[in-house]
Amino acid sequence: MPATTALDEHKERNAAAMDDVTARVQESGVEFIYYQTVSLTGRIVGKVVPARHLRRNLERGVNLHRTAMSDLQVDRFGNLLGGGTEAKEFTAVPDADTFAVLPWDTTVGRFFCSVYEPGHFPGIGGSPLATDARSNLRRVHDAFTEATGLRLRSGCEPEMTWTGPGLDVHVKPGSSPSYHVDSLEVMRPIFQRVIRYAQALGLDMIEGDYEDPGQLELNWMFDDACVTADRLVTYRQICKQVAREMGVTASFMPKPAAGVMGNGCHHNLSLWRGDRNILADPGVTELHLTEEGRHALGGVLSHAAGMMALMGPTVNSYKRYWDAGQFAPSQINWGMDNKTCTVRLSANGRLECKLPDASVNPYLSHAAVIAAMKDGLDHAIDPGPPQVASSYEAAPSKFEPLPLTLRDALDAFAADAVVRGAFPEAMSALYLELKSDEWARFCGAITDWEREMYTEHLP
Repeated sequence: MPATTALDEHKERNAAAMDDVTARVQESGVEFIYYQTVSLTGRIVGKVVPARHLRRNLERGVNLHRTAMSDLQVDRFGNLLGGGTEAKEFTAVPDADTFAVLPWDTTVGRFFCSVYEPGHFPGIGGSPLATDARSNLRRVHDAFTEATGLRLRSGCEPEMTWTGPGLDVHVKPGSSPSYHVDSLEVMRPIFQRVIRYAQALGLDMIEGDYEDPGQLELNWMFDDACVTADRLVTYRQICKQVAREMGVTASFMPKPAAGVMGNGCHHNLSLWRGDRNILADPGVTELHLTEEGRHALGGVLSHAAGMMALMGPTVNSYKRYWDAGQFAPSQINWGMDNKTCTVRLSANGRLECKLPDASVNPYLSHAAVIAAMKDGLDHAIDPGPPQVASSYEAAPSKFEPLPLTLRDALDAFAADAVVRGAFPEAMSALYLELKSDEWARFCGAITDWEREMYTEHLP
């Protein structure tokens, strides 16, 4: 008898939940369903199917060309990355517990899907698709829990830029519009709609603020890292929909302009053994880290350079670090409630990692963090003393320099066996290929800066 595959097990779970899920969908009144997963760049890809085919899709999933995992991107020579036009399809099977109704059109629902090699493929049929970052995070996290008894919980701080008619605010010379309630009032129709849609889709929205011209940050309650990653993807989908409805632009571009704050997506990390956060000792009131917490932090700092290509995944990402004094870290270090550091220990026992930006794929970033933390725990890595004063004037830290271009970050990623070990080799290789081509395209682009500098330069 053939061995049971991961795809078989997923279909069995769906069969057991079939009647309950079918009843939920019928009661919701949904007529159409998105079966969606997430590409390596964080793009949502999938298919739409009439809801009356639900049972068939729960049993069989939907098939997509496997280059969808690299956005069907061609390189600068015209080659389709991820296998070419002749590449086989993959099978995306809905996760039964992820059904939700889209609040902006309640005739449409969605499932997140896990992705597999089609069952009929010799040898590999039914195995997880090597380039599915979402399913990989779940496997990495489960393996971490089995080895350590710990779960990573995280909360994201997604900053983004809204532009369009009626969104300009007054900024007094020499000051900032940050935290200004009148600036929030300008954005009131936007944040109200985003929050309402987010709450309808299961995000426990907790707080938000206005940070820089056009920049809004809205946060939700932290949770298991896999859940948080799904919610970040959902939040982006919500923001794009609100922008369409209101005739404005919603951008997750990391650095939209020089002289303004970049759009980050700080990850607030904590490690839990049961109902206890092991980063903090509840009997100690002052700001501190436990010994296990120090080692986990040491792992994050040791592999920060290797993770940068995932935390800052675009050419534009690195503009955040060249624009001095805009609250982006300048070197790899940590501090007690020090906002100039790469990692800030907060008063409630969490590590705020400030490397990720608004374009981050959260399934990649969280998998890398888990691998780094495990290495820190396994080898008792010392993070060194905390940075007390501003990092911008401090002496270099004990850790590798912060990569300042996508090319440098890709080289660091390729050289870091621990970070790369969080991903199947095929995923790491495709990511490097995809992002190396992005860098090469940038190097061949002629920019406005170059025209300004060189058009009339000589004689």
